Order: sequence, then structure tokens, then C-alpha cells
Amino acid sequence: MTALTQDYQITWEKLPDDYKLPDDPVDNINQPALAAALTESLQLAGKISVNTLTTTNYGICATLNNKIVIKAPDWAFIAKINVSREEVTRSYTPELQGDIPVIVMEFISDTQETEYSIKATYPPGKWFFYERILKVPNYIIFEPDSGSIEMYRLQHTQQYILQEPDENQRYWIAEMNLYLGVWQGTRENRTGKWLRWWGEQGNLLPWGFELAQEERQRAEQERQCAERLAAQLRAAGIEPEV
Repeated sequence: MTALTQDYQITWEKLPDDYKLPDDPVDNINQPALAAALTESLQLAGKISVNTLTTTNYGICATLNNKIVIKAPDWAFIAKINVSREEVTRSYTPELQGDIPVIVMEFISDTQETEYSIKATYPPGKWFFYERILKVPNYIIFEPDSGSIEMYRLQHTQQYILQEPDENQRYWIAEMNLYLGVWQGTRENRTGKWLRWWGEQGNLLPWGFELAQEERQRAEQERQCAERLAAQLRAAGIEPEV
């Protein structure tokens, strides 16, 4: 998808402390759950450093021709910020406060299709802002109800090109050294389609409750093994040590 070239003087300025941010509610109850799930598995896998920022409906800013533009993707991953977290409590300005986001995601929940907006005039649409202003290398559009996922990769032409999944229906995110794909299952009383991460070798990055389940299963297997061994010893006339 292409957009008409629009001449903008782009500057990276800190959002004024008295700037009133939009107080729009999230579109539906699924968005925070989907975003939290993406972050949790990265955290547990050690993929989030002290300088990493993951955001949910949080303002990412740029100044175009002296006018502030703020977009709040449903989820974003910023590999490194170069300021304290206290300085990015309200919003984040790339280049000034740290890296350009590695990836931004939008979860479709209405029919307005603002995720595809290439509107170049002020204020620019989401697509135009991510592609032409921020130059985010990976843009994901996910439809939770159907599980449809579109991954767009920024090319040397500075345009997003739709990517094809691999044989496992996953997408390689080179900057994170991870695959992204769709998984069907239940988490936090929501059964449906989820975005999940897989490692380079195809291993699924687990959530906390899955790790707890694995630990309980391991403990149960060890208990059963100990009981079988004790029974074998007793059958041989040996009283096992407690």
C-alpha cells in the first residue's frame, strides 16, 4: 500500500507537560488481554531488558511542521529507551528518548479500518504515520475474532509490503529473533485466537500459568516415580527410606 508523498518537517520533541492527552477508552475488552499476553511471554523468556519498553494504547509522538501528532498502537515493542522510565510515563518520542519501535500492532475491532489509513494531510492516518514518519520496520494488523493476521515489512523503498507466512503460518521478526503467529486456546477466561511468540527453533514461549502447569506435572511425575520405586523395594523385602 502506498501513500502520496507529503512534505513534512519532522522533529522529535518532548510532549509538553501540560499537553492534554486523549482519554479514549479501549475499543473492547479483548485488547488489553491480547497486549498483556504478548508482553508476559517475552518477559518470562528474558526478552525484555531494563531499557525495553512495551506499550499498550500509549502515545507515541512526532512533531510535523510544528504540530504534534500522537498515535497509540494497541501494542508496540521498543527495544531500548535512553531516558529513565519516569520521563516516558505519559508518552514517548522516538529518536529523542530512544529507539524507533521495532514493531507496532493494531487489533481490528470496528469497520472504520483506520489501521489502513494512508491519509497524508494533517493529522496523518495510522498507516502513513507508522510507514512514512516513524518508519517502523514491522506493522501487524490482527483480527482477533477470525484470527486473521497481516504482517507488513518496511522495504528499502520506504513502503510497507505484505509478507507471506512460513510453512507453520508464522512470521519472522528479525529484529527480535522470534516468530509471531496465531494460537487457539484459553487464557484468563477468554477462549479464542491469540498472537504468540515462537523461538528460532520453533519453541513456543510460554505464559506464566503454562509454566506453573508444567511444574505441577513434573512434580506429579516425580511423585509417581518415587511411589513405583518404593513399591518395587517393598516387593523385594526392602523398606524404602522416607
